[in-house]
Amino acid sequence: MATKKPAARAKTKKTATSASPRDEIGNGGELHQRAGGDSPPMTTAQGAPVEDDNNSLRAGDRGPTLMADHAFREKIFHFDHERIPERVVHARGYGAHGVFEAYESLADITRASIFATKGKKTETFVRFSTVAGNLGSPDLARDVRGFATKFYTDEGNWDLVGNNMPVFFIQDAVKFPDLVHSVKEEPDRGFPQAQSAHDTFWDFASLMPESTHMTLWQMSDRAIPRSLRMMEGFGVHTFRFINAAGVSSFVKFHWKPVLGMQSVVWNEAVKINGADPDFHRRDLFDAISAGDLPAWELGVQVFDDAFADSFEFDVLDATKLIPEELIPVRPIGKMTLNRLVDNVFAEIEQVAFMTQNVPPGIDFSNDPLLQGRNFSYLDTQLKRLGSTNFSQLPVNAPKCPVAHFQRDGHMQTSPQAGRAAYEPNSFTGADRGPREAGPEGQVPFAAEVSGETRRIRAASFADHYSQARQFWISQTPVEQDHIVASYAFELGKCEVPAIRERMVANLRNVDEALASGIADKLGMPLPAASKPAAPVVQTEPSPALSLLGNAKETFQGRKLGLLVGDGAKATAVKRLTKAVEKAGGTVEVIAVKVGGATLSDGSLLAAKQAVAGAPSVLYDTVAVLAGVEGEQALADEPPARDFLTDAFAHFKVIGLGSGTDALVAAAGLTGKLDDACLAVDTAKDTTAYVARIAGPRHWERDLTA
Repeated sequence: MATKKPAARAKTKKTATSASPRDEIGNGGELHQRAGGDSPPMTTAQGAPVEDDNNSLRAGDRGPTLMADHAFREKIFHFDHERIPERVVHARGYGAHGVFEAYESLADITRASIFATKGKKTETFVRFSTVAGNLGSPDLARDVRGFATKFYTDEGNWDLVGNNMPVFFIQDAVKFPDLVHSVKEEPDRGFPQAQSAHDTFWDFASLMPESTHMTLWQMSDRAIPRSLRMMEGFGVHTFRFINAAGVSSFVKFHWKPVLGMQSVVWNEAVKINGADPDFHRRDLFDAISAGDLPAWELGVQVFDDAFADSFEFDVLDATKLIPEELIPVRPIGKMTLNRLVDNVFAEIEQVAFMTQNVPPGIDFSNDPLLQGRNFSYLDTQLKRLGSTNFSQLPVNAPKCPVAHFQRDGHMQTSPQAGRAAYEPNSFTGADRGPREAGPEGQVPFAAEVSGETRRIRAASFADHYSQARQFWISQTPVEQDHIVASYAFELGKCEVPAIRERMVANLRNVDEALASGIADKLGMPLPAASKPAAPVVQTEPSPALSLLGNAKETFQGRKLGLLVGDGAKATAVKRLTKAVEKAGGTVEVIAVKVGGATLSDGSLLAAKQAVAGAPSVLYDTVAVLAGVEGEQALADEPPARDFLTDAFAHFKVIGLGSGTDALVAAAGLTGKLDDACLAVDTAKDTTAYVARIAGPRHWERDLTA
């Protein structure tokens, strides 16, 4: 993709006029109607008319958000206080402690001490989460995943509060309450829970074309990851690195899982939520307990103002990313999660992340979504945790010395000595208290700010479809099929036909095949394309955006479900188990009854699960070993038949030992087995099977035969 904009577009970067979402016309007409007719004018809670509910007040068209914006402050204040005590979003979470180790000194680009020397280690705490569901919702909802990391640096806590997707639904934080209200349970009925497949979400998304790019990610396989250990993480926003000389660089943060990326298919996700709604948290717990420690590399994309000005899209727009082909991700360290929490409530539920927590050497850009998050999070934590002293809770407390004049407050636990509780004071010694750090402290970057204070959306934010198109054309055909099916499923749950039509009309600006494929599955005519606010740029594919295209050839960290019947060959069971474990995977033994199965040598093999409670959706691959005695018993067991049928339908590699013909027949698979259904009787068979399960699913499988 070219890095230079056409001259006409480059000029608008600094001189843009308003390009509010209400100026974009969709298939359904005006997206944001002014007051009139049946619609009363919008007001604040105090009754003051609201001039613009889509843009926060900022200095200039690309400047920072201003504290003078009382309407935004009131809106986000109310939103932050809507739930007690559960998080409004990201309620369903799990996490663990870890350590981050820097690969090299980054002193040339940042003075942050965490990156000062090669090999420097810093304690961390990570909380993974879904966004839309409540605390009791299932793990495998189709949703964005939160990926929030607290670094306990020696210069204060750094909270990198991101997601498993690099972009977001909205460009301005003033729309965040509306986004969340749309995706949450509809208020007149209290459902659906933990899903976006309903009218209010797609009504909002179809009226906010800036959400289009993010909905492509949301409808992709990235929204249903196989494991928390097998998903990427992103800081989403553009931040700044500042070095000791005060020189600033822009930076975007990326987490890359050491195990590589894996996902499940939608039918699996639905069934996993029924069989084990705690699937992701159980997987993380089991991995750390077994010493199979999850790890991610932290990488950065670092760039300067010259690149930012030459890039086709605005780097302050959170609905956009920088393709890795333009700026490769530079690995700068590795985080390993090595310790489970002692108490879920005390740590996972009470941990407080705030984007504004950054150490010296890391600073903010004027991204309006980031600016709003910085404004909002402190208020959120006060509401959730009930006291301004939440930073004294162990999971939130910095590991470095803390000294200030903040006193008292609800649940104050820190004995604060000294006579003076103010600054300046003229006392000496312990009575004097701390003093300003000066240049050694958190010195903000001296960015020049000018322009009129206006509620405005820069014209450089107006292109809502080009990067959505780039994401689409970067997917493999299998992934594209999944995206089409996901849109069709979600939009098919909308009761209002106009919402479906409006969304498909927007998607015609992304790709005709995408839109027509969805329309065909919905059984609706293809609507006329909506009118984009800016021309759609014909970007090149970015291979880094494909999950399947970047999956690792490994079985490490994954699980075999081994269904064993009475009389199964003991040597085959032992050989297969040993081979899978050598490949870095785990084996879970399943039998008709949880008591286990008697092997050919007369030994009793204990089972971890009874097949009725262990559907194949819980495993990355399955194998069946049964002898003469157990063959018919497995074939007569309905859950055993489903075990095999589902594994086949989910494109999984299947291992079949002798004595499984009756089960294959009972499962309706006679004559349908393909070259991903492998024998596992001999040593040679086992070697071939273990090599194959390191690769992808058998996406070529014909399920219509």
